Amino acid sequence: MSSQPITDDQTVSAASPPSVPPATIAPGGEAYFNRELSWLAFNERVLAEACNERYPLLERLRFLSISGSNLDEFMMIRVAGLVGQAQRGIEKPAIDGRTPTQQLSAIREKLAELSTRQQDIWRNLHSRLAEADIHIADEQRVKPAAHKWLEAFFLEEILPVITPQALDPAHPFPFVHNEGMGLLFTLTRDADQEQIIEMILIPTALPRFVRVPGDIAGAGEALYISIASLIQRYAKKLFPGFTIEGDGLFRVLRDSDIEIEEEAEDLVRTFRSAIQRRRRGQVIQLELEEDFDPQGEEILLQQLGVHEAAVIKTDGMIGIDGLAEIVDEDRPDLKFDAYSPRYPERIREHDGDAFSAIREKDIVIHHPYESFEVVVDFIRQAAADPDVVAIKQTLYRAGSQSAVISALIEAAENGKSVTAVVELKARFDEEQNLKWATKLERAGVQVIYGFTDWKTHAKVAMVVRREESGFRTYCHFGTGNYHPITAKIYTDMSFFTADPKLGRDAAKMMNFVTGYVEPHELEMISIAPLDLREEIYRRIDIEISNARRGKPAAIWMKCNQITDEGVIDRLYAASDAGVRVDLVVRGICCLRPGVEGLSENIRVKSIIGRFLEHSRIYAFANGRAMPGPNARLYISSADLMGRNLDRRVESLIPITNRTVHDQILQQVLLANMLDTEQSWWLHADGSYSRVETDGKPFNCHRYFMTNPSLSGRGGALEAGAVPKLTLRRGRAG
Repeated sequence: MSSQPITDDQTVSAASPPSVPPATIAPGGEAYFNRELSWLAFNERVLAEACNERYPLLERLRFLSISGSNLDEFMMIRVAGLVGQAQRGIEKPAIDGRTPTQQLSAIREKLAELSTRQQDIWRNLHSRLAEADIHIADEQRVKPAAHKWLEAFFLEEILPVITPQALDPAHPFPFVHNEGMGLLFTLTRDADQEQIIEMILIPTALPRFVRVPGDIAGAGEALYISIASLIQRYAKKLFPGFTIEGDGLFRVLRDSDIEIEEEAEDLVRTFRSAIQRRRRGQVIQLELEEDFDPQGEEILLQQLGVHEAAVIKTDGMIGIDGLAEIVDEDRPDLKFDAYSPRYPERIREHDGDAFSAIREKDIVIHHPYESFEVVVDFIRQAAADPDVVAIKQTLYRAGSQSAVISALIEAAENGKSVTAVVELKARFDEEQNLKWATKLERAGVQVIYGFTDWKTHAKVAMVVRREESGFRTYCHFGTGNYHPITAKIYTDMSFFTADPKLGRDAAKMMNFVTGYVEPHELEMISIAPLDLREEIYRRIDIEISNARRGKPAAIWMKCNQITDEGVIDRLYAASDAGVRVDLVVRGICCLRPGVEGLSENIRVKSIIGRFLEHSRIYAFANGRAMPGPNARLYISSADLMGRNLDRRVESLIPITNRTVHDQILQQVLLANMLDTEQSWWLHADGSYSRVETDGKPFNCHRYFMTNPSLSGRGGALEAGAVPKLTLRRGRAG
């Protein structure tokens, strides 16, 4: 499809769900969808992108790999939690009325379908890759020319780091770490015909695949073989004097959630201990090859303490997530065209001086279409600026290589007062965050760990600068993390402002986190768990009131998940009052749309595409047609989940600057509403279907990639450079 920018004002007709009468009774009578089954439906949509013929081949493989890693995390966290509840006899029902045991039963049925689907897609992509000269061989198919190289690689690189272990009373069963893979071999000793079973655990230091050098694989060809297949192929080198009767590959997933007691006295020490315990969590799932030796399977089940229901057998690939290594193959013809994010002209016009640009006018940066370097430069300039007195910042996920962390360290070394709120409870980033905290403290940064029982999830940075008129506070509020990698693939908003009211509110929020000083008389910001929920409720109630008085009433929301029963019920009440509610929910959605008498005025869509939708935007018509300048608009770090509203420190930021308001509402949010190419409708029965349109298809990601933003375009691009999107559909807000 064309990647040329749209240069004229464009009217796009919003697609509507298939025309069917509203469901009069929700299937089963439930007003809500189950959270876990809704998440599995999300992963089905991710998996469907692996079949998307519009995508290049390696990008389709990437989606297959992502579906695998998504599913692993789901098992390690969500399913592990349900297993724990069931084992303790906890029968508290979920939002849809299912008990933990009932949920596990439904999940396992769905998992079997997903696993089969993944393998079917893998077989198809495997053959398509071979046609494109990318070969992923197994132990049975290796080109003769590569055999000598592979054997030498095995003897020199693999054999020294693997350790066979006999499984018998004289040898204790080895520990299999989380996501660990191993091989079981059934052997017969040639000397006395005694049968033994040997286990080889594949070290995590080894890659999942070995790539045969190009000059050996063949001109223009890539040949990969998995480490497991390589070990199986040359196993006779490991077991001289034995006949190999059979072998089988297995993989283990363990409970990986961390629970911290509220009365923990030393949070750092507690987390270090908890991370160690997590590595030895209960086995949640055992993956086996379809023809795995029954005797070996029995040993694994017994030694790992696995219930049979947690066993998945496959005749395909074990560990689908490992295909990410193949995606890295240097074949640009099989990937999306390379994309370089724009650096906003507004800041360039100020010679790169972020403070000057922000002081002139608020600006919002739309990642990944606009560069994350703007955020990094904001902190770097603060670190080097002699007039900057203090920097305060929250850090939830910062990655393993963080320019932001380096800038904070530089600022402290330059004598500035630097405070960093490092969240130790960021799942799977706990260990990295502990390392960053230690490094920051050594540089003189005041490191705060926030609340023991609440995660600090808000994304806020404050820079206090001495200027002629006195101290001025510059703020950054984000919907995403200060993470250089995810900033390239997640869609997020970075809002920069020097508004004194927002600066005062940000300071109060920081004091709340660092000193437990509950803020009073906030001027603009709403903070969870204090009043963010109430502000969302208040705005919904105003829309209900306007609808009842015959005024235009509409709610547009974009978030990653919506699971909170209170928010859902409020939206049901809005629908009942005649408020038009449009939701863009990427992942879990427990709200059931299109049910007569409950939610017939609510539409829900999900966007899955090249970039991961991550921004949270909430808009309310406020008595005028939507979208329009009178709408109340917010960006937030919070999804509409109980954990975000009640058990995390989150921020809800009102957008009042006219240009920024127009960009977020009438460019970003509207484009998401109009998207057809990457969108799915959620139906009243819980199923999803791709959006279909009779008109010209619209891809919001392509639109953002090829057009400058409203607030970042700069004076040189003012005239006609940003096409204006116009909503035209049967139901207007």
